[in-house]
Amino acid sequence: MEIFKIITLALSGSLLLFVGLMRLSNPIKTYLKNSGIKLEKDASLLNEMRGVSGVMLLGGIIILLGTMVSELTFTSFVVAILIFLGFGIGRALSIRFDGKPNKLIIQGLISEFILASLNLICLISLIAL
Repeated sequence: MEIFKIITLALSGSLLLFVGLMRLSNPIKTYLKNSGIKLEKDASLLNEMRGVSGVMLLGGIIILLGTMVSELTFTSFVVAILIFLGFGIGRALSIRFDGKPNKLIIQGLISEFILASLNLICLISLIAL
């Protein structure tokens, strides 16, 4: 189970670190490539996108630290669950209220719920010890 926990944290943290960094550095290009969303050069919109990207980047760093610092493992699982579950719930509510998005965003929704579930399983097994 220990290897599974490390892989789960490494995958979760790496994904958030990479996506956060890419969206922070070039949100227009990254959103178009990864989500099929065309962002306009609106300073307020880009500010919001970069703000969320910063949270993703720093969340990824905290999660990755949990693979190396055992005292942060619990915190890393909690952060991963909150971020992935938060995105998943937000997307699910958006589907309900705003309609069905494109295929890439649906894939993101599924992967976010999967990663939230994997991190929850790891957290439960950590607490059960």
